[in-house]
Amino acid sequence: MRQVHKFLSILTLVLVAQACGPGSPSFVKNPLDDIVKELSEVPNFSIILYDMNFDEATEQYQHQYRILKEPQGADTIETETTDWKQVSPEYFNEHIENMGMTIVSKSNGTVDKKVSPPGYNQYVGNEKYGQWSQNSDGTSFWEFYGKYAFLRSMLGFGYSPIYYGGWNDYRRNYYPYGRTYYGQGSNGRNRYGTNSTHNQSRSKASTWSGKNQDFKNKVRSRAQRSSSRTSKRSRSGSRYRSGSSSRGRGFGGGK
Repeated sequence: MRQVHKFLSILTLVLVAQACGPGSPSFVKNPLDDIVKELSEVPNFSIILYDMNFDEATEQYQHQYRILKEPQGADTIETETTDWKQVSPEYFNEHIENMGMTIVSKSNGTVDKKVSPPGYNQYVGNEKYGQWSQNSDGTSFWEFYGKYAFLRSMLGFGYSPIYYGGWNDYRRNYYPYGRTYYGQGSNGRNRYGTNSTHNQSRSKASTWSGKNQDFKNKVRSRAQRSSSRTSKRSRSGSRYRSGSSSRGRGFGGGK
């Protein structure tokens, strides 16, 4: 019995050493947890993944967020853009295609973590902020009221129209099923997301967009490898915990 416990103790130490060994990412708290907590008293807000980067000097994966919030009792929308926030390689990899999109929102006190085109969950289609209008050819597009006209810029649309067809497609066929909607832009590109026509129309170029393709590919591959290692360690740990528990019951029964 002592030999069994000794073996399990050694095995545990080996697994811990492997998990903390060279090349293993250290734990990085998700900065959005703190941001959402800080906004707990705000009934309506939207958090957009504004920019991404990998700092080679510190080997940090980084996000920058744009926050739009409507404080309790206020009839205005306040905006701010955060400093760079360190994120884990797993979280970076999870949202590597979602720059420019809303990744967390809150409406009437309910937090929603479905990724969506900017404004699609709160402002577009909401008669408080604007209305659907029609072009001369009958195509419907979203028009913000003058008071909220600045939202076009804050959401990254500039002069690009927000068509009813795309918004309706998202609300009917993507949102109910938790699917991410990237839409169809020009030249076969996505309408929204990291490599999209929407990000091309931004008034201020992003740090990520300014990087060359070789840099982007290396960061993508590195983040994916790190995510894969973490997933394997998690599965291995689960199998070990399950197996050791089973052995414990077995030896206990034969005592």
